[in-house]
Amino acid sequence: MKDKHHPRRSFLQKSLIGTAALLSPSALFSSENKVDFQTLANNLPLKLGIAGYSFVNFNIDQSLAMMKRMDVRYLCIKDFHLPYSSTVEQIDAFHKKLASYQVTGYAVGPIYMKTKEEIDKAFEYAKRVSVDLIIGIPLVEDLAYVAEKAKAYQIRYAIHNHGPEDKIYPNASVIMQYIKGLNSYMGLCFDMGHNMRDGQDPIKDLIRYKDRIFDLHLKNVTAADANGKTCELGRGVINIPAFVKALQKIKYAGSCSLEFEKDMKDPLAGLAESVGYFRGVVDTLGK
Repeated sequence: MKDKHHPRRSFLQKSLIGTAALLSPSALFSSENKVDFQTLANNLPLKLGIAGYSFVNFNIDQSLAMMKRMDVRYLCIKDFHLPYSSTVEQIDAFHKKLASYQVTGYAVGPIYMKTKEEIDKAFEYAKRVSVDLIIGIPLVEDLAYVAEKAKAYQIRYAIHNHGPEDKIYPNASVIMQYIKGLNSYMGLCFDMGHNMRDGQDPIKDLIRYKDRIFDLHLKNVTAADANGKTCELGRGVINIPAFVKALQKIKYAGSCSLEFEKDMKDPLAGLAESVGYFRGVVDTLGK
């Protein structure tokens, strides 16, 4: 039965934008196939980025080349691309490389911190990198110390939830219980997929904790339990159109950074499909 009003039909059409990223450069920019990604990106009310972990098997040049093909402009920086020991000169060269691809490194992490010394080093690193956001996983007993450092450095700190396997920070609600009495520099890197895998509702939690969600790991998963795996954005159990509506409702101003943990040695096809699907959803809802 044909349902012309079913939103997913229209979204699939929009997802073809992601497929364009897989064309050869000559095909992509031919008069027959050319897609005006820049105009599309300028009209998006939500910032689309990539979580650096998606590129764990690739150097920064390879990663940026993939981002260029998808025309994604925001990157959460991981240490395998920019080591914690990087000098000011190395960091400056790194930012220049990103700029040559029209990419902005907007945050660092996730960074695991098991001692106060590691916390200190993470804040010094973020300061040198000139970002105002750290994605981190600290010990619970160090949260007050992290909050003090965040306020002193004026760098926001977003704790990442990692699902049912994470016995400390499995979901957004647990994190909020830990930080609700701390200063406003403390918040969440909301991994919507892991939240769903822990039996939580990512849409309700997005709205419930909107004031403390500093960053978003955008993903979908195959099941709403511990067996769920990362999948292409339009193929999982999370209702992405409803999630995007919620993002628009709360006027989310952070980055929606795709973290694609499937096919990690060959992620471009899945990332490109997810980019196209996300843009298609946003474009369709805007109409």
